[in-house]
Amino acid sequence: MYTEVKSAIVVGVDGVGITVEVDISSGIPQIAVVGLPDSAVRESVDRVRSAIRNSGFQFPLERITINLAPAAIRKEGTSLDLAIAAGLLQASGQLETELTQMLLIGELSLDGTVRPIHGVLAMMQYAKQSGFIKMILPAGNEHEARMLSGMDICSITHLSELKELTFQTSESLKTQSDLVSNEPTSMLDLTDIVGQQEAKRALLIAAAGRHNIIVSGPPGVGKTMLMRRLPTILPELSELEALEVMKIYSVAGKLSLSDSTLKRQPPFRAPHHSISTAGLIGGGGNPKPGEVTLSHHGLLFLDELPEFSRQVLELLRQPLEERAVTISRARHHITFPASFMLAASCNPCPCGYHGFATEQTSCTCTHQMIQRYRSKLSGPLLDRIDIQLDIGRPQTLVHNTQDLAYSSKELKAKVLKAIAIQQQRYHSEPYSYNSELPSSALKVYAPIPKEGAALLEHAFNKLGLSMRGYNRIIKIARTIADIEGNDSIQLPHIAEAIQYRKLDLF
Repeated sequence: MYTEVKSAIVVGVDGVGITVEVDISSGIPQIAVVGLPDSAVRESVDRVRSAIRNSGFQFPLERITINLAPAAIRKEGTSLDLAIAAGLLQASGQLETELTQMLLIGELSLDGTVRPIHGVLAMMQYAKQSGFIKMILPAGNEHEARMLSGMDICSITHLSELKELTFQTSESLKTQSDLVSNEPTSMLDLTDIVGQQEAKRALLIAAAGRHNIIVSGPPGVGKTMLMRRLPTILPELSELEALEVMKIYSVAGKLSLSDSTLKRQPPFRAPHHSISTAGLIGGGGNPKPGEVTLSHHGLLFLDELPEFSRQVLELLRQPLEERAVTISRARHHITFPASFMLAASCNPCPCGYHGFATEQTSCTCTHQMIQRYRSKLSGPLLDRIDIQLDIGRPQTLVHNTQDLAYSSKELKAKVLKAIAIQQQRYHSEPYSYNSELPSSALKVYAPIPKEGAALLEHAFNKLGLSMRGYNRIIKIARTIADIEGNDSIQLPHIAEAIQYRKLDLF
């Protein structure tokens, strides 16, 4: 007897439909699984056999052929277990439940328990787009399925529950709680930092236009504190952005039972400098998202940037430019989204005091040590970082009224206002922020006055800027004008933008 059951797997960060075809015929008892399965899928036969026997069913002792279509896609993971078991039960006449227009996903244990899997949100999005009206999934993934409305879901804990199914309508619940930050952003505020008004101004501009930023300075001046408070002035994610972020975290297996609703706080990732290339960019035999993808629609913070290996840092060039990462393998290639904002910090030298010597501290690094340290950051990589700022020690340790003017609440209000201007300006374009402006659109959306062009040309020759750097100054000036509420770029905006474009030590 022949039957087929619909299921799904995850490829990259997207759900892909799989048809599980089961044919049982007379002959010597044996099982053949075809359709390019990996080892985990082949092993599912043993799990399914034990699960069926321990759930009150009989495993058919006949010739069994299981085909996973389409055959051109390599099937990986354990999400097909439940569909294979259901197909075997239907083909053997032990399950009369109608499974048409249903999508079945889940891993089986030997006793028939249905275990949760990764990537349910991605598979559910595929099911909704493909016209499925019902979905059967592990009870451990029900919290995740509730994030996406518009489908009837049935969560089961055991294979025996396939005999009697009870469906409930999923619903999308939304909250503004934090997504991945280890410390609550509500407890962090830029007023915690004494002075550093120029750096706080730079953070405002970076957040308002989604510009990449790097800050250099001696130890203890507040570089890390500044960057860790940058998320407090970023806007909340839209519902579509939040769903996309949660889908990525679902595929990466980073959702817990507490993540039962949409999270509007942008993701904040701060990997250690010992991270590998696969950890940062993504990869592996079965490619998984890296930190740049986990930072999608959010912030990637690289503290002590020169401590990362040069090989790792150079891999950032593609995602910073294309806002996506493509990982190629012999049989296929996968593209992960990576539209993130890069924030970084560094010291001027290995000891941190080059150019900032005091009576108590002085630089102990040799010229060769300094050159080796700085060589980790190549010109092409720095060229892709819009705002580059040197900061020093604060002049006073006492908070003043100017510090209060740079509170996270005040700066966030300015950021939201500037972003609203950009979204209105680019409502008919495929981009939303000034940092995303293509070179061909600069003359349309960011024209510069004649005196500003002369200043830019002088800076271009004096600082040895590339054309990419020249264009990024214009984009920063456009963001400054939006913050100030000006329709056009003025000379002071260009002058300020130039100040943020070159680190003294590089």
